[in-house]
Amino acid sequence: MEHSHAMQLVKSHMKNRNLIKHVYAVEAVMGALARRLHHDEDTWRLAGLLHDLDYENTQDSPERHGVETAKLLSQEGLSSEIVHAVKAHNEATGTERISEMDKALYCADPVTGLIVACALVKPGKALSEVDAAFVLKKMKEKSFARGASREQIGRCTDIGMELTDFIELSVTAMQDIAPKLGL
Repeated sequence: MEHSHAMQLVKSHMKNRNLIKHVYAVEAVMGALARRLHHDEDTWRLAGLLHDLDYENTQDSPERHGVETAKLLSQEGLSSEIVHAVKAHNEATGTERISEMDKALYCADPVTGLIVACALVKPGKALSEVDAAFVLKKMKEKSFARGASREQIGRCTDIGMELTDFIELSVTAMQDIAPKLGL
């Protein structure tokens, strides 16, 4: 699938501006992870960009989140690898995380929210003010960015990355698209 078509899907299925920024951030992190782990960057970026297409329609039925997107992506002819990763990123679907892409998307999803929250508490509300040390410090505060699962982020070890390296890579990837994220 061409990136332009993927963007059309995002725009037709997602209305919430912050959710759209979230998928842009996950796309960036997944691209950086693909480069780091020697996988196809375009494929991994697509998984990141498209993983939450059904979120607005399934937020009251968490067990359906990812499943509806997976069906749509199958109909669109996306690879089974992407379809599986999208289903597996949500524990409520019961889909086992098998591939490195599955595991990467699982930990990339919440880290973006944590990093955005870190930027928003900085004086300039900018990603340029955030570094891995600050994110790691804020990560220890259980009440900070409560929705960003620390356990999920910590599963970066399943893709062979130490937490500090994973956070650093994620911050850098998001800083590279800061204007797109409004941060």
